Amino acid sequence: MAFERTTKKETYIPTSSMGDIAFLLLVFFMVTVVFTEETGLVVKLPRAEAGEEGIQDLISNIYINAQGKVSIDDMIVSPDQVTALMSRKVASNPFLIVAFKTDKHTPYGVVSDVMEGLKEANAIKVFFNTDIELPGVAF
Repeated sequence: MAFERTTKKETYIPTSSMGDIAFLLLVFFMVTVVFTEETGLVVKLPRAEAGEEGIQDLISNIYINAQGKVSIDDMIVSPDQVTALMSRKVASNPFLIVAFKTDKHTPYGVVSDVMEGLKEANAIKVFFNTDIELPGVAF
């Protein structure tokens, strides 16, 4: 007489302690790993001041305050003089970049006049500096 099984045998892998095992392995590796500092070559880097001199030759700063006064590289000029001054600067350095920073209350007519002067002087590499406003921080 042959007996038949009434229940089926299933394979089962218990995963209830899998998280504990992973955490213990993580802690083990964190404790046993040794970090070594790279020794490499001893190199004395040049001071940052030397690098800034080359960059300052490439950048011309234009500031316009709320009253419409224009300053190019710490020299106060009128909007009519922008074309002549920037033409000389572009002729001496064709890779000149113009950093443009204005007050938020500056009349737009003055900004437009200075921009037209830059266009006539062929100073077409212009970027506008802005300050980032952080919420809750007053400057």
